[in-house]
Amino acid sequence: MEELVIRDADVVDGSGQSAYRADVVVDGGRIVSIVKEAAAAGCQRPTARRELDAEGLVLSPGFIDMHAHSDLALLRDPDHSAKAAQGVTLEVIGQDGLSYAPVDDRTLGEVRRAIAGWNGPGDDIDFDWRSVGEYLDRLDEGIAVNAAYLIPQGTVRALAVGWEDREATPAELDRMRRLVAEGMEQGAVGMSSGLTYTPGMYAKDAELTELCRVVAEYGGYYCPHHRSYGAGALEAYEEMVELTREAGCPLHLAHATMNFGVNKGRAPELLALLDDALAAGADITLDTYPYTPGCTTLVALLPSWASEGGPEAVLKRLADDDTAERIRHHLEETGSDGCHGVPVEWETIEISGVTDPALAEYVGRTVLQSARLRGEAPWTVARRLLLSDRLAPTILQHVGHEENVRAIMRHRVHTGGSDGILQGAKPHPRAYGTFPHYLGHYVRELGVLSLEECVAHLTARPAARLRLPDRGLVREGYRADLVLFDPATVAAGSTFAEPRTLPAGIPYVLVDGRFVIDDGRRTDTLAGRSVRRTPA
Repeated sequence: MEELVIRDADVVDGSGQSAYRADVVVDGGRIVSIVKEAAAAGCQRPTARRELDAEGLVLSPGFIDMHAHSDLALLRDPDHSAKAAQGVTLEVIGQDGLSYAPVDDRTLGEVRRAIAGWNGPGDDIDFDWRSVGEYLDRLDEGIAVNAAYLIPQGTVRALAVGWEDREATPAELDRMRRLVAEGMEQGAVGMSSGLTYTPGMYAKDAELTELCRVVAEYGGYYCPHHRSYGAGALEAYEEMVELTREAGCPLHLAHATMNFGVNKGRAPELLALLDDALAAGADITLDTYPYTPGCTTLVALLPSWASEGGPEAVLKRLADDDTAERIRHHLEETGSDGCHGVPVEWETIEISGVTDPALAEYVGRTVLQSARLRGEAPWTVARRLLLSDRLAPTILQHVGHEENVRAIMRHRVHTGGSDGILQGAKPHPRAYGTFPHYLGHYVRELGVLSLEECVAHLTARPAARLRLPDRGLVREGYRADLVLFDPATVAAGSTFAEPRTLPAGIPYVLVDGRFVIDDGRRTDTLAGRSVRRTPA
């Protein structure tokens, strides 16, 4: 007898087609049969060891988070309800060009310091891997949800070149090619970049093109956080389209937003650019989160010259009064490349997390608010935070535009990505709320997308980008990564005031046919594993 039958579910199968009523049978981690309209037809209904009454619930494929920062959280937190409770059954990690493989001992220490604001310092993690394959093997020991990995181009550059702002030598470029090839052979699905983060931002287009050629040879895709989301955003998008066209590599645009005052109402220009490229034969997808503020680290706003040499060099520059004044000038007056070419507006920069408890009073306030409370200049406050917390503070950046968010999420190549940073006392609510927020707010309340369209954006479309032949649809023979939600009540519980609140209306989530959320409660099941590249 089969393990499970989900009875009388309204199946939204991920294809974008209309929902239908069915009994869905799961066994051995896969969907083994789908019996449509069984009750109405009066036919014999399937039975199983467990029968789950899904009356009033939608059954869909599990959601795929195309932009996640759970690289250490998956190892640190077996519960991982931040994602499991949203119906996420697969996360794509290794984002924005910085993660923890491939590394050597030197690079690992540097990367840990550089992205402590994203993932924590990692003092509670046994970093017993160095290669991409070894990291994926570590995930295979059991995690809450599945994970796919992107080779981080910035980490590769740190390993082969260092943190200096210079062109790679031919030998260094050859080594980077080999590192990318090895990572792809070991199971990575593509390569990411963070082109406003050091050291990845120091790579010229010719270097990136050569690495993308390697990715393309293995059937992967390139996922850049490109060079600007503010002044020059459209030019930055166009640069990535042209670069991947030259390399013959599929392109997935990370958190594809149009932010800052210079881009208000300009989403149609981005979408026209993409439509022209798609019409010419380009292979492009993108992801977004359904919120207006962004989230990053405070140190990311600094000009690139201030970050050359790695974290310790940054701290030395910040400690020097004359150099710190140069940094302030670039930030506040000319527009730092780290702040996307736009002069920083301290009233938009909210501190969301620190690692030093003594600095907790700054969390939840903008830099300008803290400066006024203390009678200080905003840069004085920001500089103190960077030095005292050793570059770890995270921020919310309130620079987005709702009309741009809605326009981009309607596009036919759009997918969902949380860009969720789980660190800090007040993380962005997208970390705990992205997927139910799409379904509750943008589908049910606003009607920006139909339910069937939205589910396709969150399931089948990302599965196709990842080249997963048996995920992303409710189909016989497919993996039983499934979510059951109530379309009348599904909603994000997380808010900017209470960002760690779990969502409502998602009572059941299955990974590989096993319940990770059962009747609204997290089980102790660790059914997730690494999802490795399907050979081209």
